[in-house]
Amino acid sequence: MSEKKAKLPETAVTPVEYDPQYILMVNGLKKYFPIKGGMISKTVGYVKAVDGVTFNLKRGQTMGLVGESGCGKTTTGRTILRLYPDKTAGQVLFNGQEVYDLSSRELNAMRPKMQIIFQDPFSSLSPRLPVGEIIGEAVRQHNIVSKEEYNDYIDEVMDNCGLQPFHKDRYPHEFSGGQRQRICIARALALKPEFIVCDEPVSALDVSIQAQIINLLNDLQEKNNLTYLFISHDLSVVEHISDAVGVMYLGNLVEYGAKDDIFRNPLHPYTEALFSAIPVPDPTVKMKRIVLEGSIPSPANPPSGCKFHTRCVHCTERCKVEEPVQKEIEPGHFVACHKYD
Repeated sequence: MSEKKAKLPETAVTPVEYDPQYILMVNGLKKYFPIKGGMISKTVGYVKAVDGVTFNLKRGQTMGLVGESGCGKTTTGRTILRLYPDKTAGQVLFNGQEVYDLSSRELNAMRPKMQIIFQDPFSSLSPRLPVGEIIGEAVRQHNIVSKEEYNDYIDEVMDNCGLQPFHKDRYPHEFSGGQRQRICIARALALKPEFIVCDEPVSALDVSIQAQIINLLNDLQEKNNLTYLFISHDLSVVEHISDAVGVMYLGNLVEYGAKDDIFRNPLHPYTEALFSAIPVPDPTVKMKRIVLEGSIPSPANPPSGCKFHTRCVHCTERCKVEEPVQKEIEPGHFVACHKYD
């Protein structure tokens, strides 16, 4: 008897042409994870972690990616970097090259140009290696500098990230949370990348340390012309560091545009609700908080039509059956909502 598997949803995406002004072009990106069930572990469904994300990122700029926990922000970043063996659908063009079409040798050559700073600095650092080896391991692997220049180069990278040369012989458990995050930044920077995914790099740090790390990232960006995809829950941090902002909900990018446009004029009801929760440092100002009813639906069984309709006060019958498409409401400002048809 043949094994019956859950049918993979339609994933066709119309290809886009490369535009040289963008270092990264993401078009209709989808990443589904199979759900196994039964005694023979057959595929009974899919978790639609990323379900059609489209955006372009200019060189030397920072795009903030925000949304509730479980909306697919981290999976989007990891899929872009090809940290998963495959994607379900869509395009990821880095400098005009489709990341998932590269051979192993080509991907190995591209790896130094695309780096990531993980959310938890402690778990992402090997406890068995001293800091100098953690930072320098990939430098040797990719022959970034010659053997004669190696030690001086590692010292320079550490100095740029606020670390001292004597830190090279210490282990991660001997550092504070802020120092460990500087080690993670130094490890990524040592490969001379062009693009870095910052996966909530300050969420586990104290507020005072957060400011130091954000300022460090800004300084390094100006010095090295870096491009960031900055994933965060903290909208105040995103407003400070970003040039563009994307808002994700249940695997979809519901709104995307320049930072000033998004914060000045949020269009999507979900974006409005998120921004209403930003604290105002003035006790005399009355907060106009928009409280969303219910919880996020399961990405394994998302609602039909607009995924946000189960929590939206503007929901109509059309929202329940027809999925909205991304529309440009003003130059560079896109939203996926039937309100603007």
